[in-house]
Formats: sequence, structure tokens, C-alpha cells
Amino acid sequence: MKATNLLFDTHPDWLTHTLANASSNLPEVSTCLPDGTRVSRRANGVLWLQPPAGRENPNREALIVSAGVHGNETAPIEVLNGLMSELFEGRWALACPLLLILGNPPAMVAGERFLDVNMNRLFNGAHGKSEYAGLPEAARAAFLEGLCREFALAGQGLALSHYDLHTAIRPSKREKFALYPFVAGRSVPAGQCAFLLEAEVQTLLLQHRASTVFSSFTASELQAESFTVELGKVQPFGKNDLARFQGVERALRRRFLGESTPPVRAPFDELTVFEVVHEVINSGPEFEFHVPDDVANFTEYAPGSIIWTDRNGRYQVGSVPEAVVFPNRAVPVGQRVGLMIRKKTVIRPE
Repeated sequence: MKATNLLFDTHPDWLTHTLANASSNLPEVSTCLPDGTRVSRRANGVLWLQPPAGRENPNREALIVSAGVHGNETAPIEVLNGLMSELFEGRWALACPLLLILGNPPAMVAGERFLDVNMNRLFNGAHGKSEYAGLPEAARAAFLEGLCREFALAGQGLALSHYDLHTAIRPSKREKFALYPFVAGRSVPAGQCAFLLEAEVQTLLLQHRASTVFSSFTASELQAESFTVELGKVQPFGKNDLARFQGVERALRRRFLGESTPPVRAPFDELTVFEVVHEVINSGPEFEFHVPDDVANFTEYAPGSIIWTDRNGRYQVGSVPEAVVFPNRAVPVGQRVGLMIRKKTVIRPE
């Protein structure tokens, strides 16, 4: 029996099988590829891959790559599915332990960001809050946390990286950008900067505090070099222009193969780094957000621009221009309406 038949029944590939079993509680199954790579389907949409003993892991690393935590963000899902089809066809050999995750299969089938609750706000233990009790997305987040812990433990001694891949509904002045979760005392390694540029990601936003997103969990609890990577626009399955995602596809394939980082080349030879200078919070009924609903991420506001007002004050851009990201006025009182950011530095890896 072909290895893929055991993993995916009669379905032609990983993605098709995942969508067909979106709400199923599938048993774990394992098999070996002809080259000795062991593949375990740990749950629907989750593959744990282990190269055969004795195969060189030149970069001494283990990788977690996730997509589909928001179900309608389909392009990265299709990229990962394509890479796995290449592997199963024997077109290249895996060099490092790899955990691949399609986060929210029911939302993927529905073509929705989420069904009951935004899964990318349920990590770092947030899934245990009473308001999420009994919700499938909370159970999935808890399962994924446990699986990532197990994977990190199995790979002790290896450098762990996690890339959580997304696309966005909102337009952006910078189409591809990454977010680096906050961990006190940590700075971005040069090799990670070079990888982002290899993936054609030229913008990096440094987060200012720990959060409940998936990449923050792996960074803070597992000490992984983690990134949330925004790669472009939301499209339905089959409607993505995958040529626009060739950078990340090539970069991931190279990492899976264990090859060294290629030299950076123009135009992807510098990484613009932003930092958060202000978090906009909905303070109550008299809060007013003076940013249009349709504004693009990374839209810049000149010094003196008023961003919000309420009965107790206002926020005004200081002497240096600031940009807005993730603006959303339709959040409950006490939650984040958006972030104000400014350029911090430009990194040019050697």
C-alpha cells in the first residue's frame, strides 16, 4: 500500500483529505516513505515528519509551520499542501524534524475566518477561559499547544523555529510582513532576517507584549524563534495566484532540505523594522477612533494627527510620523482597536 493511501485514504493529497474530514476525530496513523522518512498523521490536518536515523540535519533545527488558523486564508495552505505532495512523490528528501499544522479545518471548509471564536486569540492558555468552554476551536487550540510541547521536547538540542502563515482581508501598504512576538531580552537573529527576505518579506513588526496568538505561545513557552507571517490577500481555494507566493515556497523548501541560506539579493536585501509606540484601546461609549474603516495597514499619519479621543483625552502623533496596523473599531470595550507603529531601523543581512 502506498504511504499516502494509509495517510489520506483515496484522497489525492493532504489538503483534500483534511477538508473531507474537517469535523472528524481521526485516529493517529503512521507510515514510512520509501526513503525512510516517518510520517505520522497526529490528527486531521496535522503531520509530524521525522527523517530516518542517520540522515544529516545540517542546520541542526526542527521546524513548526502552520497555516489555516484562520480558515479563509487559503494561499499558505495551498503552498504547504504542494510542498508535501512534492515530498510524497519523492522529489526531495526531508532533512529536519517537521510539524505541519492546518489549524482550523471546519472554518477552511466554511470559507470563514473562524466559526465560533477567533482561534488566533486562544493560545498561551486563553482557550481555558470559561467563555470558551465547550467550543471546538478552544479544544483545537489546546490540542495544538500540547502537540507543539511534545514536538519541542522530542527535538531537544535542535534550534526550534515556528512560522505561522496568514493572508489578510485588509489591504496593506506593505503586502508581505512578519510579526515577531515579544519575549523580554530577545532580538531577531540575523539568520531569521535573511530567511524572511528569502521569502520576499521585507517588513518586520516587533511586538511590544506577549499575546494570545499562536506564534506568541511557541516563542514564550517553547523558546522558539517564532513569527506570524502575513503573505498577501485572502482568496478562496483555487483562486490564489500562487506565483505571488513563490518566495515563501522556495524558502520553506530550502529549509526542509537542510540547505544553507543563500546570499540576499536585491530587491529583497533589506528588512524594514517597525516598533509599536501606542496601543489603541476602546475605552467606552465616548471613545472615537479617527481612522477610516477602510484604511490600509501601514498607512502613515503625519505629526499632529489625532488618532482617537474620549472624555479623558486623546492620542496625537508626535514629532515623527506613525503608521496604523490592524485597525478595527468594532471591538468590545477594553479590547484593542489598533496599533500605532513607527520605523525603528533597517537591517541589511550580509
